[in-house]
Amino acid sequence: MDGFEELKNDFNIWIFFLHSSTTIFLQEFSAYFHLIFLVVVFISWASKRPKMPTFENSKPMLKDTYFYYSLALRSCIGLSFCGLLLCVLNYLFEYSHGWSDLMIVAQLDLASRILTWFVISIYFNSQFSQSSEHKFPILLKIWCVFYFLMSCSYIVIHLGMYWKHSSLPFLLWVSDAVSIIVILLFCYTGLLGKGREEENFNLLEPLLETITGQNNSHDEQGASVGGESITPYAKANLINLFTFAWMGPLLTLGYKKTLNLEDVPQLADCDSANVVFSHFINKFEDDDDDDDSCNGGQINTLKLVKTLILLMWKEILWTALLSIVYTLASYIGPYFIEPFVQYLNSPHQLKYRGYMLVFIFFLSKLINCLSKRHLFFQLRKMAIRVRAALFSIIYRKGLRLSSQSKQSHTSGENTNLMSVDVERIGFFCWYLHDIWRVPIEIVLALLILYKRLGIASLAAFVATIVLMLANVPLGKLLEKFQGKLMDSKDRRMKVTSEALRNMRILKLQGWEMKFLAKIIELRDTETRWLKKVLHTSAISGFVYFSAPMFVSMITFGFCILIGIPLESGKILSALATFEILQEPIYNLPDTISMVVQTKVSLNRVVSFLCLDDLHSNIVQKLPRDGSEVAIEIVKGNFSWNLNSPSLVLKDVNFRVYHGMRVAICGSVGSGKSSLLSCILGEVSKVSGDIELNGTKAYVAQSPWIQSGKIVDNILFGKEMDKERYEKILEACSLKKDLEVFAFGDQTIIGERGINLSGGQKQRIQIARALYHDADIYLLDDPFSAVDAQTGTHLFKECLLGILGSKTLLYVTHQVEFLTSADLILVMREGRITQIGKYEEILSSGTDFSELVGAHEKAFSDFNFTGHGVALDNLVNGEEDSNILCRKKSIQNDKEIEPKNDKTEKIVRFEEQLVQEEKRENGEVGFSVYWKYITATYKGAFVPLILVAQILFQLLLIVSSYWMVMGTPDSKDIKPHVKGSTLIFVFFTLTFGSSLCILIRSMLVVTVGYKTATMLFNKMHLCIFRAPLSFFDSTPSGRILNRASIDQSALDISIPHEIEAFLISIIAFVGTTAVMSQLAWQMLIVFIPVTLTCIWYQKYYIRAARELSRLFGVCQAPIVQHFVESSLGSTTIRCFNQEERFMDTNLKLVDGYSRPKFHFSGAIEWLCFRMDMLASITYAICLVFLILVPKGVLSSGVMGLAVTYGLSFSMHAIVWDLNRLETKIISVERILQYIYIPSEPPLLVEDNRPSCEWPSQGKVDIIDLQIQYAPHLPLILHGLTCTFPGGMKIGIVGRTGSGKSTLALAIFRVIEPIVGQIWIDGIEISKIGLHDLRSRLSIIPQDPTMFEGTVRSNLDPLEVYNDEQIWEALDKVQLGDEVRKKEKKLYSAVTENGENWSMGQRQLVCLGRALLKSSKLLVLDEATASVDTATDYQIQQTLRQHFSGSTVITIAHRITSILDNDKVLLLDNGLVLEYDSPAKLLETKSSSFAKLFKEYTRRFNS
Repeated sequence: MDGFEELKNDFNIWIFFLHSSTTIFLQEFSAYFHLIFLVVVFISWASKRPKMPTFENSKPMLKDTYFYYSLALRSCIGLSFCGLLLCVLNYLFEYSHGWSDLMIVAQLDLASRILTWFVISIYFNSQFSQSSEHKFPILLKIWCVFYFLMSCSYIVIHLGMYWKHSSLPFLLWVSDAVSIIVILLFCYTGLLGKGREEENFNLLEPLLETITGQNNSHDEQGASVGGESITPYAKANLINLFTFAWMGPLLTLGYKKTLNLEDVPQLADCDSANVVFSHFINKFEDDDDDDDSCNGGQINTLKLVKTLILLMWKEILWTALLSIVYTLASYIGPYFIEPFVQYLNSPHQLKYRGYMLVFIFFLSKLINCLSKRHLFFQLRKMAIRVRAALFSIIYRKGLRLSSQSKQSHTSGENTNLMSVDVERIGFFCWYLHDIWRVPIEIVLALLILYKRLGIASLAAFVATIVLMLANVPLGKLLEKFQGKLMDSKDRRMKVTSEALRNMRILKLQGWEMKFLAKIIELRDTETRWLKKVLHTSAISGFVYFSAPMFVSMITFGFCILIGIPLESGKILSALATFEILQEPIYNLPDTISMVVQTKVSLNRVVSFLCLDDLHSNIVQKLPRDGSEVAIEIVKGNFSWNLNSPSLVLKDVNFRVYHGMRVAICGSVGSGKSSLLSCILGEVSKVSGDIELNGTKAYVAQSPWIQSGKIVDNILFGKEMDKERYEKILEACSLKKDLEVFAFGDQTIIGERGINLSGGQKQRIQIARALYHDADIYLLDDPFSAVDAQTGTHLFKECLLGILGSKTLLYVTHQVEFLTSADLILVMREGRITQIGKYEEILSSGTDFSELVGAHEKAFSDFNFTGHGVALDNLVNGEEDSNILCRKKSIQNDKEIEPKNDKTEKIVRFEEQLVQEEKRENGEVGFSVYWKYITATYKGAFVPLILVAQILFQLLLIVSSYWMVMGTPDSKDIKPHVKGSTLIFVFFTLTFGSSLCILIRSMLVVTVGYKTATMLFNKMHLCIFRAPLSFFDSTPSGRILNRASIDQSALDISIPHEIEAFLISIIAFVGTTAVMSQLAWQMLIVFIPVTLTCIWYQKYYIRAARELSRLFGVCQAPIVQHFVESSLGSTTIRCFNQEERFMDTNLKLVDGYSRPKFHFSGAIEWLCFRMDMLASITYAICLVFLILVPKGVLSSGVMGLAVTYGLSFSMHAIVWDLNRLETKIISVERILQYIYIPSEPPLLVEDNRPSCEWPSQGKVDIIDLQIQYAPHLPLILHGLTCTFPGGMKIGIVGRTGSGKSTLALAIFRVIEPIVGQIWIDGIEISKIGLHDLRSRLSIIPQDPTMFEGTVRSNLDPLEVYNDEQIWEALDKVQLGDEVRKKEKKLYSAVTENGENWSMGQRQLVCLGRALLKSSKLLVLDEATASVDTATDYQIQQTLRQHFSGSTVITIAHRITSILDNDKVLLLDNGLVLEYDSPAKLLETKSSSFAKLFKEYTRRFNS
């Protein structure tokens, strides 16, 4: 025994010597590196010549700058003085007790620290104050990172030595603690604080200079932008930053009232979209050798990733540091569980050692809380900046795309790019550090297991690898299914977007249910992939939750197998480690999958950025100078696609002088619009030269109207000049229209001008061009959408009046407007076949004479027998003309109403047609949750899911109890249970709990996708059955958001969030039960802490909920603005408004980022307080366990409470509840659309017409009164008339007289308040809408083509054969055009039919009507966009093909209705005249005669 004691003493002496040597080495290492750094500082200092900042290059030190500088300087001085104090205390202690080697080395180390930090403070002060940039020296940044890592390493080594029973000096502990705390402050100020601000200063300099030059009123606004305060985060002190107290004011405001976007503070400059994008684009362009960095060929995924990393390298470093601290802190608890159990088990341990352990546990949770909360907040902030950069670069690219590039990317794909891909890349910030952190976590866990269980840790390692490998095929499957799901979603969204965009034509043709069926069919395909994704995710979740149990079962089984003794302390430490190991096991495959998905999204973004821009050198633009030439094209050959051999314009040569009026005419598809486009620089130049001398303005054939106020559309970025503005309104005949609108020019225009007539949209476009006051005007068929009188007025007042001295090129099909032109260009098949004045070319060629001849033939075909004298008088009578132009026009103008179905006149401000998107206020009602839960099987599966989760938690706790109770507390005690029995029971319990997980996951998945599908079907049915007024007042972006983003939340997120919330609640209850059972005193603290947490949650949730709703509402305008700008990019570029639209985009991005940023701050504010309260409760629980008398409770069971307490926190519940409430808003938004009003039924079974109805086409209209809303005036005032079957009826009248309203009433788009419409003896209000609309035909004013093929556009329902389709194409003069195409009937039609001219699109719509062969056909300006010759041929075709049908023609072109059987002239909703054209013309005073006189006078002039 004496020999053994002697050997033991020798071993202890060796251990002491070893630890003493280690401590001495560490002190020497520290002193050595301090001295080395001191030398480096001196060298750096000496090598730099001191440079005093001059006034020119110096920058003012901002308040925040001074704060960071002061904090860093105090940190340096504090460390120096702290070292001095410790040095003095160490000297006094050793002077009285004698000097040891350890203390001598420690004294030298302290002395080197004092000197180094004192020199650093001087160096820092001199470098910072003398630098004009006010930046932290890079040398100090490197040193502070190194010093922090060294301090962390030292404290870990000292803790390890302490638990090996080594006595370390108290001063050493103080030195470690002070070093860690102070260097953290220095790291924060040096790495994150100052550098970030000063980087932004360079970008803000021009802004500051501008502001300095402005008046003092701007200075008085202080730190406000646009009248809104800057976020408190920008000015918060260190304590407020650490505790997220800067969120207090907003949370208080949100608690008192419902937050609006105006209440949310502006972002700090460094986070604003403008600054972020400026940084991004600077780095993006600097990285490219070529100046033209935005040219597609220079961009690749690597470059984009590199730029994003350079944009946020400081945030990446800071979050990496926080991630390291968080990871290390997470493993402190599991590591110290065994020493704590040993302490509880040992009767002779000193009390202070127990309190020290409690302090370590508390400190680890505190550090974990701080690092985790700030890590999550910084990652969210990074994601916001990434989104801002990508939103902006994609938007800018969209403004620059060439026409060919636009055709290769549909708006649906672009929408997905903005809403899905950018979101996914931003979300990747969460996974950024997982790539390297997951392997570190696994290594740390295995090291702890090796420390506790020895070689059995290899079994844990193998089990971990097996689980990871099991996740790999699951991850691959999930990735594959996810890709298929996204593809199917893209296809569905493309059809949905197209259907919503063209809902008017779908309803008029009775096709809406067919398109709905198509969407449901695509959804069924999507659902099949959705099921696979969800089931794979459920199995993956099963692996995740089973991982700790599986690894523990393998590890403990291996211990029993090879005879490693199991003790309760080791088991608990291992269980805690397995619990942490659960996350990296799941995260590694998930991270890999996320990397792949992010790469796919990055590739999609890059592929968009690589698209060809519009070449800036197509047109040589010169400023207006003394040159007489305004436009000149020499030997021009142009093509929309440079890769295609076909040219759209060939051998173009002409010259236009300043002040000339040039008319461009030609047949449909001859290249008229393309010629204007090439002058704008929109068509790729193959050869030749274009020269443009002066500024330009453009009026497109298809009106592009921006969502917003009418006045903003006219001003279009220019300052208001009231006199000029009023003059232009008068010239464009807009004053009367604005008087009708209750809000005048402040009326908000809906998406694509949906609440305006075609004529109003065109006139607003013309007003916009006139107000721009350019040198050169390009007008593409500006008179096609307006009536004859308005067209004449526009021509006189605008083209001949205001633009009389301007250079003017106008495309027109109205022959009557050609005579006033100085030069006429006649086009055919992309060539200018004739050029000259009207009289010259009329006799010199066939093309122009054909156009004019067709116009004259239309008049000659009209039988004027017996009416010649009257007609001559009409044509030649100036007096009547004056009456028409002056008196009658004024009279009609007084009673004018906005056209057709779009007269949404508002009485009160709250009732603008297009309002801000509705969002619910207050908490999400319980009814929303209840409707969601009970939507499938009446909620029958919910109790089963609850039971499965409760059983899982119970079996998990029982299995832990079993392992602890079945194993001894120390080696000296004999095991209570045989090893095989122990493992068998543990295996059974583990298997049971795993089975519960699988059952729960599968039930949640089943309920989730069935509920999502059911709500999808209901919502889409309600949307497609909604009246047209709903689509007039609702931008399609709002509907698409619900069909895409909100539906995705229902498909995947909400079931997962409900499951997570359920898991959190039951886990928290289980943890509380385990802890309180052993330390019931904890309830004394737990109850008030719980009440405090509930109060915090109630206080926070009001603001957080509204912030969540706000960023949900603010995302749609970004996408809508992008799509809208893409459609109008030609107009935007022509008016040089790219920069203004880019600024609007940046403001919209900020509007989305602001609530997102403050929502992130709010949730971290709450979680920080929850974690702090949980940490305090946990520490008190541990104190109670220490105070329990020895032997009263098993130390293993008490250790179990400690183990469960490591995960004790209410923030998981709050986090999951918040996420659930955030996502459940998607259900709330979808339910809004499930309860929108519906149209009358499609079918009325008791009153269905016969298959032959209508057989004659007779229409009886009796006392018809119609208004668009109860608070709006009547449009039709008791209209009564009869359209005999088989007759051709022409309807004419001024804009707003009720022509299109009458047509829409026949199709029951608007229901009359009084009166009836009968068709062939059946009152149409008594039958179903489908029976009515499917039997009638209409060709609307706006021609509609769907993406697909020529065949699918003519025959969407697929009921006709190819022969019938070819016949219809030939009849509408399109047969030859289609035969020229390679794929004939299956030739591609791009989105909106962009690759077809406007006239060709109208001909396709005519072709549909010919195929349908209805007995009642309505033509609403169906030939407005075709030339007179084509119009004449079409009229002949209609006469021949619909000889036995009733054809109702609404027309501005008088020639279209001269051969009709009857003409109905409407005025202010009443029948003014109704008779045959011949009889009406006989009466010289008739309104129709005057209308005809005006038209012919215009032609003859």
